[in-house]
Amino acid sequence: MCGRACRGERRRRTRDAAVILAHDLGTTGNKAALYDDAGALVAARVARYGTDFGPNGAVEQDPADWWHSIGEGTQAVLAAAGVSADEVEVVSFSGQMMGATLLGSDGEPVRPALIWADTRSGEQCDRLIERIGMQRAYRLLGHRLNPTYSLTKVMWVREHEPEVWSRVRHVAQAKDYTAAKLTGRLATDPSDASSTNAFDQERGTWSGEVLAAADIDESLWPEIVPSTTVLGGVTSEAARMTGLREETPVVIGGGDGPLAALGAGVIGPDSGAYVYLGSSSWVSLAADRPLHDPKMRTMTFNHVIPGRFVPTATMQAGGASVDWVAELLQTQPTALSQLAAEYEAAFDGLLFLPHLLGERSPYWNPRARGALIGLQRRHGRGHVARAVLEGVAFNLLTAIEAFREMGVQVGPTDAIGGGAVSDTWLQLLADVWGVEVRRRSLIDEANALGAAVVGGVAVGLMSSLNVASTLSAVERVFEPDTERHRRYAERHAVFLDAYARLEELFDAL
Repeated sequence: MCGRACRGERRRRTRDAAVILAHDLGTTGNKAALYDDAGALVAARVARYGTDFGPNGAVEQDPADWWHSIGEGTQAVLAAAGVSADEVEVVSFSGQMMGATLLGSDGEPVRPALIWADTRSGEQCDRLIERIGMQRAYRLLGHRLNPTYSLTKVMWVREHEPEVWSRVRHVAQAKDYTAAKLTGRLATDPSDASSTNAFDQERGTWSGEVLAAADIDESLWPEIVPSTTVLGGVTSEAARMTGLREETPVVIGGGDGPLAALGAGVIGPDSGAYVYLGSSSWVSLAADRPLHDPKMRTMTFNHVIPGRFVPTATMQAGGASVDWVAELLQTQPTALSQLAAEYEAAFDGLLFLPHLLGERSPYWNPRARGALIGLQRRHGRGHVARAVLEGVAFNLLTAIEAFREMGVQVGPTDAIGGGAVSDTWLQLLADVWGVEVRRRSLIDEANALGAAVVGGVAVGLMSSLNVASTLSAVERVFEPDTERHRRYAERHAVFLDAYARLEELFDAL
């Protein structure tokens, strides 16, 4: 059975219904969403912020923009719903992972945050690999050592900005910083801690071995508490800034990947797989233990559900590739899908390697670059648009095949994230992967819904985290075409060969 919120529609809220405020701090903005105590969406508003892209893989954001978006988003969503601050029972968080927000003794940032997409710490990462060994680190952390994670970003700042480093007292993730601004207490949860390259997944603590190899003091890292922990109440200063009621409970929540899994109802080994089509894109599932790939193509995060894990294969630039080509072609991402629907680039000699921000799964190569291969004079805007969608689909298929090689059967896959609104893209994914792809009712609400469920459980408004599996439903199913899948399998082999041939050139560039 599906709960009252299964279609993500606004439900008339009774005056005595409790309201949960969830903030989802993503890459392009913060979604502030109100849910009632049955998990139904009441209203949502997005406050945008910018990203600075610099040379050598630098990608930064200003944490002050995150904090401003909390105030702007809170006030906007309360006004839109006609909800008073007194009706908000709890505030909870989802946030972008793997970044490094460096704070001084006053709890304020000493420099812009290095977000997940920042890959400039390759030298520091290589040195860490020499000291620990990649296989050893992978077993400890559930992840490769890689510049996309927090730890080597911290090392980079220490070595390149010594004056800044002298003022650093804490390392935080996006949601941890904003939760601390609301309450005055800095902490993180296991899901976000597992995204840092500094977390011992077996022990559930910061890894003394890895931090010693990095020569980073463990005291810089925040305490680790369960995702359902109430950090404290909204301070008087934060109440004035946000419009919230002073002492409203604030829950730490979790990282956006594990919370997307929760929001999509992926809560255990029998829940199946899901694909998230956002700025970065990933294929993921839930498990009772970390899943270690002998080839280290995939990684494992801690779930927000205690004792559960989220094996994941993430590419750096999924939706980001779509945004890039939409900007290049001067069209909207939604119109891009319509443009792409008229062409089949892979069958017309055109391939796109979607490595615009380096790459995580499956190559783990921060030097990887995007490429259009086979471009001819006759190819037009539609061919290029289609090639980008196909390139993301091919790259995610490589991740799915990694799971399959480990004995994980990836069958029908639920699609969420902004890209899931596109019929063209979801049919393409089904044809490329050879599996049924299903659009869920919540689309781009999974992170916020997951945060709302965590918050609701924390203050007793909901019975358990498992309730998330009842709060959305499959809206449409896209079946693969057998013949098209066969032809795409042939093109996928060429796609893989193209990367292999260009890898040496990427290093030279």
